[in-house]
Amino acid sequence: MFNDTYKEIKNPTTGLHKEKGSRFISYLFSVYSEQEVKERLEEVKKIEHSARHHCYAYIINPDKSLQRANDDGEPSSTAGKPILGQIQSNDLTNILIIVVRYFGGIKLGVTGLIRSYKTAAADSISQGIFVTKTIKEQYKVSFKYPLMNDVMRLIKEHNLEIINIDFQIDCNLIFAVPKSKDDNVVETFKKNHELKIKYLKTV
Repeated sequence: MFNDTYKEIKNPTTGLHKEKGSRFISYLFSVYSEQEVKERLEEVKKIEHSARHHCYAYIINPDKSLQRANDDGEPSSTAGKPILGQIQSNDLTNILIIVVRYFGGIKLGVTGLIRSYKTAAADSISQGIFVTKTIKEQYKVSFKYPLMNDVMRLIKEHNLEIINIDFQIDCNLIFAVPKSKDDNVVETFKKNHELKIKYLKTV
């Protein structure tokens, strides 16, 4: 069955990890576009302008379809990938984690870097307030006023969320339904040929 829920963190957080004199400071943000990623990255670069590296990873969209990781000069896959791994293992989306590094004079090696970036990212996630959201489809149903009771009965039967109502000579009602149930609901409305139903968008 299709899973129509996803998890986000709703509060920005910070985390910290220290290893052999190096400091790894993590910043976690909710983001919904790559433009927001750029803006948050610029913010952190201003705050931590003397840091050697500003490594990051993000996942965007309810279906987690947009994923990126950046090592920002660290050896390949020692920074961005471990950060991304923490986001994935916590099953999160619409999230950006930036980890900045201040070098402490001792080289950490590949294993040390991976552990440090992973731990700093995990620390910022541990401070977060998790929220579970549902992917919903919005539809508009159009009908004549005498069919009002039939429509409202279907809305109640399927426990649908009413978004907007416009009742005049021709009535229009917009409702939202969890994506996993939308096929069943749409078919029910289509059984009454006097009701016109139209898909609007996914939210």
